[in-house]
Amino acid sequence: MPFEFDEATSLAALGDGAYATPIHDRWDINGNANGGYLLAIVANAMRAESGRAHPVSVTMHYLSPGPAGDGMTTTKVMKSGKRFVTVSGTLAQGGRDIATALGVFGDIDSSIGPQSVTVDRIDIPPFEECPPRAAPPVPEGAPPMGLGSRLDMRIHPDDTGFARGEPTGEALCRGYFSFRDGRPVDTLSLLLAADAFPPVMFNRFGMFGWVPTVEFTVHVRGVPAPGPIACAFSSRVIQGGMWEEDGEMWDSEGQVVALSRQLALAPKVS
Repeated sequence: MPFEFDEATSLAALGDGAYATPIHDRWDINGNANGGYLLAIVANAMRAESGRAHPVSVTMHYLSPGPAGDGMTTTKVMKSGKRFVTVSGTLAQGGRDIATALGVFGDIDSSIGPQSVTVDRIDIPPFEECPPRAAPPVPEGAPPMGLGSRLDMRIHPDDTGFARGEPTGEALCRGYFSFRDGRPVDTLSLLLAADAFPPVMFNRFGMFGWVPTVEFTVHVRGVPAPGPIACAFSSRVIQGGMWEEDGEMWDSEGQVVALSRQLALAPKVS
């Protein structure tokens, strides 16, 4: 059986840089497709158009919510070089643009080790000692719902206060990312991992509902080794009705595999 994420990011070439890229259900937060999932859908089409193996840097701007349904991504190669190919991509649904992205694609050489990494690895207990982020409850006999039903997420024990109505007061969330069906995490699914955790706003102020993303960038720095991805997300500036979230992702061998930053709207808090 194919893995769920591969089915959910499947595409069909339509010609002239266009790809059928449907938005699948159960990759959403309260009915709107997760921003990292949308980024992965579009990046997969852009990657196909580039002819290269990996997303290296992808930036997406979100234009409107994306519910489950048919979708089409239109891509254009902006520059094709010896090492990298730069591609644009816009996801549309029902004649309405959902999101637009610009990305660089190429080959990531994992044989070249770190030359200088000054950031400390995430301080986090082992995977088994971190409580799971529960999938949303559903009525008896109903199918599972939402993004959480697809993922095996673990949250650092010190960062779970938001779920109990006891926010820590610190804009920080750490944990592990992996798939419930055992799919290995690769460079494409790192784009999803970068946006799969609870917003750090929740631990700063408490849970306030949806916090829509305005812009989202992921830099892929390595091909992940097998195993869950350790992640840490934090924010330093929450003002003007917006906040930024910076992410670090490390594989099971202690290699930095991705860095991310997103800008999102902040709910009003008292």
